[in-house]
This record gives sequence, C-alpha cells and structure tokens, in this order.
Amino acid sequence: MHCFIAILPSLILGDTMPYDTVDRDKIKEMVRDFYAIILKDDSLGPIFIKALGDDLEGGKWIEHFHTLDDFWVLMMTGKRGYGGDPFPPHAFIGPLTTENFDHWLELFHEVVYRLFVTEVADRFYKKAEILAEQFIDNLGLNDEDDDD
Repeated sequence: MHCFIAILPSLILGDTMPYDTVDRDKIKEMVRDFYAIILKDDSLGPIFIKALGDDLEGGKWIEHFHTLDDFWVLMMTGKRGYGGDPFPPHAFIGPLTTENFDHWLELFHEVVYRLFVTEVADRFYKKAEILAEQFIDNLGLNDEDDDD
C-alpha cells in the first residue's frame, strides 16, 4: 500500500521516471521532442524550417524522422535499418557555424537527460558529440583552429 501511495503523486501529476532502456519507440519520442524544441529555437529553427518546413507532422519531416529513428536505433542498439551517411544531406543547408553545433548539442543534452537515466543519456550525448565534431570537420568549420 505504501508503494502505491508513493507512486500515486507522479501518476497524478504526469511525472514520469526517466527511461533506463532504449528502443525504437523511446527513440521516436526523443527525436520528435528534440525537433519540436529545435523548430521553436530562434537560432536553429530557421535553418531547419528552410530545409524541411515548419510542419513536423508532414512533408519532408516524416521522411527525416524515419531516417533519424533508424540512425539512432543503429547508434544505440546496433540494430540495422539505417544505411546511409548522415553528412551529405547537411552539406548544403546553408552557412553553419560551430556555435550552431554547440547550441544543437545543448538542446540535445536537455532532451536526452530529461527522457533517459544518466547512463543512457551519456551514451546518446557522446554519440551526438562525435557526430557534431564530424560535421564540423567535414564542413571545415574548425580550419581556423589549425594554425599551429
């Protein structure tokens, strides 16, 4: 009885415990939550709206979400489904800066650490940091740091 009473406020208030496992449905939730935040962001929103539109329920976003779901399933579980290179579609989005990627990582951090326990969120975030660094390198954005 005491266990139920302790859990009841969370159920009533809508609080949920962070996920301690990763599966396709949790990844789908993460991806959609993240990009809903991105579209509302003053600096990143316009970049994504220009490329994919402002309707997360339709158009290019549906295909993009499917690709992102497959990508993160592969990254986090090893299950095949994604078979591409994430960089080329981003190569011609427009002028991007290291600050764009830093801010993208900040927002990603907020979402994964809200939805997942620390150990799982750490895995997501480490992979996102590697991805961002690869994009920055591929775009030549940190060439100015190579003056040594």
